Amino acid sequence: MDKRISKANYKPAGIVLGLAAGTLSGMVFQRVWSMTMHRTAPHPIDEDRGWGEILFAAALQGAIVAVIRASIDRAGATGVRKFTGYWPHD
Repeated sequence: MDKRISKANYKPAGIVLGLAAGTLSGMVFQRVWSMTMHRTAPHPIDEDRGWGEILFAAALQGAIVAVIRASIDRAGATGVRKFTGYWPHD
């Protein structure tokens, strides 16, 4: 017997974890940006901010989102295995 959980069965947990990852990564990005730049993060259409700052903020936010998303997804899959004994798969 296959010792994995199908994507359809894992999807509800994945959705909840994805929402948590998005919320957490937004908070972490805002905190990191304000600690390093000593002001709020730029919005892409902010006329007073230059291209460099806008693109750097986007790259930093993307990296933070990716790391937090991967961490939460991995922790969720590990939790499912501990709870059910099976690893979720695609």
